[in-house]
Formats: sequence, structure tokens, C-alpha cells
Amino acid sequence: MSSPDQVYSFVMRGLLTEEALDSAGRKSELGMRVDEAELAKLVGLDALDERRVADARAMSIVYTAIAAFENSVRDFISKTLLEAVGDAWWQTAVSEKIRNMATTRMQEEEKVRWHTQRGADPIQYTMLPNLLNIIRLNFPHFEPAIHDIDWAASIFDPIDRSRNVIMHSGTLSPRDIARVGSLINDWSRQVGA
Repeated sequence: MSSPDQVYSFVMRGLLTEEALDSAGRKSELGMRVDEAELAKLVGLDALDERRVADARAMSIVYTAIAAFENSVRDFISKTLLEAVGDAWWQTAVSEKIRNMATTRMQEEEKVRWHTQRGADPIQYTMLPNLLNIIRLNFPHFEPAIHDIDWAASIFDPIDRSRNVIMHSGTLSPRDIARVGSLINDWSRQVGA
């Protein structure tokens, strides 16, 4: 089986697993069952080009992996710095520039009260490259888990590049999808997150 076939198979197995879990009654975070067909109707998927919808569905699995990775990094940073620095870690261990960017994003979202916000903690408003910068700035606290900051950068940079393609409605190649999976697996094995 060629590499593109393996990636396609992986993505399709993921889609089928998601559908099976939903069919079995999996509950959403909001505690209600999400009917995929009804949701698709509500957002107008039937009015869109089928090929574009299929591409977007495949990328949704990759997005899920990247979003979970990004949030696990946030959790890893928060936990590590809370233990190492204490409750004031955001003020004492994060650069003023990163704190200001997060504060600006939070303030902008607070203006739009009718829409769900991304979180209550400033780290939820910190982008992936700045998460790496927080680790870099506080590397002695992260070194036992990460061991090499250049290795961490070699994980974050290509994942961020793939994230940006997906977040702006692009479609990754099978090679890029496989790279994302490999990098996330490497990070998880090293850091345990």
C-alpha cells in the first residue's frame, strides 16, 4: 500500500470511528447528542460542492489532532509552570509581549458578548509559536521532559504551518498529514502529554 493510500485509510478509519461513536450515543461537551445529519443541514452542507465538503471532512480529523495537541501543550505549560513557579506563573514566567497579545485577544472577544469565547485563561489566547516561546523562556523547568529546545521547535514549527493551512480552509497533502501524525506521536512519547 502506498503512503497516500495509508493516509487515506487512516483518515477514513478516523471518520468511521467518529460516526460509530456518534451512532452509539456519544455525548458532546455540552451534554447533548449531536446529530451529524441535522448539524450538516443547519450549516448548509448540502448546498456546497461535495468535493469541497469531503476535503473539509478529511481535514477536520487533522484539525482535531492539531487542536488537541495545541491544548495539551497549553495544559503542559500551565501545569509545569504552576508547579515550578507558583500561582503567579503567568505574570512572572511569561514575557510582557506575549501577555499583552493574549490580553488584547481576550479584550477583543469580550466585546462580542453574543459569541462563545475561547476560554477564561490567558494561555487559551496564546498562539502555538508563542507557546514555544514560553517554553524557551522557562526551559530549565521543561528540560526534564523535553530535553532539547531545538527538538521542540522542530515539532512546533511544521505543526503550526499545517495548522495554518487547515485554519484557512486549505487541504494538506497526505505527506503533510503523515508528518503531523508523526510529530504529534513523537511529542506525546517524549513529553507524555
